[in-house]
Amino acid sequence: MSVAQGSSHSAGPTIGVFDSGFGGLTVLRALVARLPHAQYAFIGDTARLPYGSKSRRTIARYAVESAQFLVGEQGAEFLVIACNTASALALDAIQEAVPVPVLGVIEPGAATARAASHSSDVLVIATDATVQSHAYAAACKAVGLRALEKSCPLLVPLVEEGWTGPRAFPAAVPDFTAVETASAAPQEAVTDQVFRIYLDELLRAATDQGMKPDTLVLGCTHYPLLRPLIERAVPAGMRVIDSAEAAAEAAVRLINHRAQGATDEGERTTAIKCFATDSVEKFERLGSRFLGQPVGHVGLVDLGG
Repeated sequence: MSVAQGSSHSAGPTIGVFDSGFGGLTVLRALVARLPHAQYAFIGDTARLPYGSKSRRTIARYAVESAQFLVGEQGAEFLVIACNTASALALDAIQEAVPVPVLGVIEPGAATARAASHSSDVLVIATDATVQSHAYAAACKAVGLRALEKSCPLLVPLVEEGWTGPRAFPAAVPDFTAVETASAAPQEAVTDQVFRIYLDELLRAATDQGMKPDTLVLGCTHYPLLRPLIERAVPAGMRVIDSAEAAAEAAVRLINHRAQGATDEGERTTAIKCFATDSVEKFERLGSRFLGQPVGHVGLVDLGG
């Protein structure tokens, strides 16, 4: 597979991916791995994050504007809402606003947890906004699971500082970034300790409620960068579900069904265009860590106030 940053040539469908920031690039990464022949347009609404502090009505307006940009100006034929807050609070508004299929990250995560769990008791870690929405609890209940959610507010800034230890994703380009330095060890130890405190609190709460959880759902698109650390910390036998991977799997099924499984011949070229509403330099610097390869030039977009 080859990657054409900003290229308009592609034999596959055009897929729009939206997030309030750049954490949703983990969803884009998972999509690229599964649909390497597609053309992608990603927008991070970095000028107006965090969405979690906004009202439901404002979140819906912001998300709809980004969705309309992807569909109207970038020609997206499918939309993946790679933002847990927008998936929880604005998915219906987005679906009503654009004439293409729209998929969020929460229902696929719950469905994958349902397939993985034997006890029907699952744990969910997420940001405070996602936990306060109880969207995962509702989605899990809809598929016969009992979910206990916990907010882990320190994990996102630790990920954005790069305190994740050895990269969770191998570099897609051989010469991309330097080898991890010895200084990563104490940083990883801090993140490991923080996560274990959250996990211990969550496991104690589950025990108090008579639950026997065997599955942990990562309900934030930043958390895949911590997956190796998380898998080392959870009790033996507990499955870790990456909602970004689950959303990508669901999107592939939807897209292949709509496209009747059509693929191109010969070398497949992945075309990726990235846009942000502010802080494009930060997006270019940190986004590559989430995407697993250089994001290239990031276009600046003004979606209004």
